[in-house]
Amino acid sequence: MKPQPVIVVLAAGRGSRFAGPRHKLAQDLGDTSVLGRTIGHAIETRLPVLVVTTEPLAAEAARWVARRDIVLLPEVGQGGGQPLGMGYSIATGVAARPNATGWLVLPGDMPLVQPASLLAVASALEHHPVAYAQHQGRRGHPVGFAAELFSELVALTGDEGARRVMARYPSVGVELPDTGVLVDVDTEADLAALRATPPAAPAAPAAPAASVAPVAPALAAAGGGRRA
Repeated sequence: MKPQPVIVVLAAGRGSRFAGPRHKLAQDLGDTSVLGRTIGHAIETRLPVLVVTTEPLAAEAARWVARRDIVLLPEVGQGGGQPLGMGYSIATGVAARPNATGWLVLPGDMPLVQPASLLAVASALEHHPVAYAQHQGRRGHPVGFAAELFSELVALTGDEGARRVMARYPSVGVELPDTGVLVDVDTEADLAALRATPPAAPAAPAAPAASVAPVAPALAAAGGGRRA
């Protein structure tokens, strides 16, 4: 089978801003969970999916993907001195799938990102080293990285994510009609708003050419929303 980009779902954070009794990713959302909805949309793309998580969420992740597609990290603050964080999660996910043609970084707390949005960013990686979803000019997720950036991605550490990689290489924003590329669940209020929102219709594929906006390296780290 021809190698494909891999969707790396990040689900190893503590979710410290969420004050509920359970981890935010395990919270119910319709007939599934926040994490389950995110993974489900990733699976619908038919691209390979890898979940980077911790032991408390391993069983939840295993409801949706095979154990071989789950990478377990120590919980935040329990890494024996290792500089864990989003950067480390990305590095671990990329290192676990070294033969992919690229990697799409998708936070597990973004359950509204539609399969078509993931595929649009994956398609942009055929021509660009870095691509990200955007809606009305605001940068969101997923953020995609081409295979040529493997060495830099596996060296990431800490909570900085991949911002320095994005700042070093020209990035393209894929303009999408999907508002979900900007929506994450950080607080109980976020979850309540999400539960009150009717399910979104499947997003239309991104239009070619006109939907892709080049961003100079100096501006790549200055977009809105949470960074990869």
